[in-house]
Amino acid sequence: MAVESYEKLVGDLKKLRLPAITEMLDSYVKQAASSSMSYMDFLSGLVSEEVMHKERKSIQSRIKSARFPVLKSLDDFDYAFQPSIDRKKLAELSSLRFIDNKENILFLGPPGIGKTHLSTGLGVQACESGYKVLFTTLNDMVSVLMASMADNSFPSKLRQFVQPSLLIIDEVGYLPVSKEGANFLFQVVAKRYETGAIILTSNRSFADWGEVLGDSVIASAVLDRLLHHSTVFNIRGDSYRLREKKKELIGGEEKKLD
Repeated sequence: MAVESYEKLVGDLKKLRLPAITEMLDSYVKQAASSSMSYMDFLSGLVSEEVMHKERKSIQSRIKSARFPVLKSLDDFDYAFQPSIDRKKLAELSSLRFIDNKENILFLGPPGIGKTHLSTGLGVQACESGYKVLFTTLNDMVSVLMASMADNSFPSKLRQFVQPSLLIIDEVGYLPVSKEGANFLFQVVAKRYETGAIILTSNRSFADWGEVLGDSVIASAVLDRLLHHSTVFNIRGDSYRLREKKKELIGGEEKKLD
C-alpha cells in the first residue's frame, strides 16, 4: 500500500471516528501481507476490533453514569462469611431477568454484611449487559428531590430516578426521613411500579418502616408496591468491616508480642 494511500485512509478513519480500526490497521496490513488472509477476514477482523472497542466504551459510560460509590463484583463476594444467603436464588437473579420483568430485590440485615456489595455487583453486571442503572442512597435521593422543589426542577429530577432500567436505593433506615422525604420515596416507587426494577437495601425490618418513614400509611403504600413483585433476602451474620478491624487488632497484638 502506497504511503499516500495509507495516510489518506488513516485520515478518513479518524474523520469517521473509528479509533480501534485506526489503531489496529497497521498490524492487520502487516498480517495480511505475510499470510493468506482473505479480504473478508481482513475487513471482518478490523470491524470486530471497532465493535469491541465501542462496547467497552459503552460499558464504561454506563458504569460512570450509574454513580456507584465503589465498584464491586458478585464474584468477589465472600459467601463463606455470610452462609445465610441463598446462593441459588442470587444466581438466578444474576441472569438479570428481574430487570426485564420489572421486579424488585430487597436486601435486609444489619450494617456491614454485604448488602451494598451485592446490590452494586448486580448493578455493575446490569451495566455490562446494556441496562441503564442509577445508584443512590435514600438520603441523597431525598436531598436531590427536596432541592428541586426550590427551583421548580422537580419533574425533571424525578425522571432521573424513574427512567433507568434499574434503580438501586441504598441505606433505607440508616438516617431519619422527614414526611416530605417519605412522600418522595413513595412517588419514585409508585412511578416505577411494574415499569422499572428496584434494588433496595435496609438495616430495618419491614415492621419498623412506619417509624423509618415517619408515617405508617406511606410505609404501607411503599411496601405494598415494592413487595408485590419482589425477592427478599434477610441476611444474618457479622459485619465484614468489624471482622477486618478485628484482624488488624489481632495482628497488632501479635506484633507487640514479637
